[in-house]
Amino acid sequence: MTATTTSENTPLYSQLDSPDTASEALLQALAECWTEVSDAGGAAGFPFPPVDPSEVAAAVDRIVTALTPATGRIVVATLDGALAGWLHLRRDPHPLVSHWGTLHHVQTRLGVRGRGIGAGLVGQARVIARDEMGLEQLRLAARGGEGLEEFYGRLGWREAGRWPNALRLAPGDDRDEVLMVLSPL
Repeated sequence: MTATTTSENTPLYSQLDSPDTASEALLQALAECWTEVSDAGGAAGFPFPPVDPSEVAAAVDRIVTALTPATGRIVVATLDGALAGWLHLRRDPHPLVSHWGTLHHVQTRLGVRGRGIGAGLVGQARVIARDEMGLEQLRLAARGGEGLEEFYGRLGWREAGRWPNALRLAPGDDRDEVLMVLSPL
C-alpha cells in the first residue's frame, strides 16, 4: 500500500494494487465500512439492508483478489489511523475500451461524512487513473434520488445519460441509474 497525502487530522490516502498489499486488518475494515454504509441505506453495492457481513467480506475478497496495477486498484482514506472510506477503480484491458476506467463502491464511514473524504477519494482516483494507469476518462453509475449527481457534478463529472427506473429498491421506489463521466482527466 502506497501513501500519497498526510498531515495531522487530515485524511491519508493510499492505494492497493495487488492482493498481497492488503493486510487482514485492512480487509476487515473495508468490509466493516461497506456493511455500515449499506446498512444505513448507502448506494454502495448492497441495496437491501441489513446486509450479511459474511457476504460483504466475500465481495471484498473478490475485489482484492482481482487487483493488479494495470486493471484494478482500491483507493483508501484513513483518518487518525482508522479507515474513513474507500473506492474501487477498475479498467477493462480490452483494447477497444482500455482507455477508460470505472469507479465502484465509493463510500465513507458515517461518522466522518461532511469532511471532504469522499471528494478526496474521488480526486485521488482521478490522479491515479490519469498518471499511473494512463486512462483518459472515468465513468460511474450512481443511484438517482440520493443527491449523488450533485456531489459528482461539484467534482467535475457530468451526466452522460440515465436508465429510467432501472433500480427497484422497494415496491413503488424505482430509481434511475445515472451514468456519469469525467473527461478529460
